[in-house]
Amino acid sequence: MALHAFPDQNRPDRAVISITGQGALAWLHNLLTCDVAHLAAQDAAYGALLSPQGKILHDMFVFNAGENVLIDCASPQRAALVQKLSLYRLRAKLMIEMDNDLEVGVHMNKPDEGLRYPDPRHASMGWRSFQSSGSLINVPDGRGYDERRIALGLADSTFDLGVEKTFPHEANFDQFGGVDFKKGCYIGQEVVSRMQHRGTARSRMLPIAFDSKPDDMKVMAGDTLIGEIHSCRENHGLALLRLDRMAEATAPLTAGTVPVRVEKPDWITYAVRTQ
Repeated sequence: MALHAFPDQNRPDRAVISITGQGALAWLHNLLTCDVAHLAAQDAAYGALLSPQGKILHDMFVFNAGENVLIDCASPQRAALVQKLSLYRLRAKLMIEMDNDLEVGVHMNKPDEGLRYPDPRHASMGWRSFQSSGSLINVPDGRGYDERRIALGLADSTFDLGVEKTFPHEANFDQFGGVDFKKGCYIGQEVVSRMQHRGTARSRMLPIAFDSKPDDMKVMAGDTLIGEIHSCRENHGLALLRLDRMAEATAPLTAGTVPVRVEKPDWITYAVRTQ
């Protein structure tokens, strides 16, 4: 899949949370999968808050704005994330609130204004920013951006991850630094560490291609269920696939009556059998 440029745009599917108070990054560091304790000013990290069972509750970008910490999260999940973080605040003297004065922007190149940072997941995703609300255009269906995201195998909060449905390894967090395996304890760490050391991640989010729109979201190899398509744009999609079943498959992959092809991104290090 060719990576086409996308225009500067706001992302109405994303929303902003502001955390103010001393020790905010250290507090978040003990909750999230990524390292934010050592986050430099004007820099960001990508990670997630997990359930005790090790599944993703909310993924997010965490930005060190200096005087406060800004979180870029999925709009439909923002209220639930604020509530969850507030429960974990305990005696910490922090203020956690929704920030409606800022919107999330995405850019191919470094923007001239706003609080901006390169996407920490992959350099090809360009830059992200926090801008004053109403200052960026709204591009219908996120044209260009979502196609690029899908081609690179990067999961969307709503369409791909869901809430308490996906393990970080399944969404390739171990491949692009969304999990720090050297940091101390955080919620769900034992499960994530066990999957890493035992190599038990059998399902992975991978880009797929098809020549016409699939008539079923299930990916099959004959009578064997291989996985399920989540995001779709044009003739490409992102699917959660069982690697072990793909390796053993003797029939071509299909989604309904439509043949599909797995397109492994070059940044992924684990073995994938493509047909």
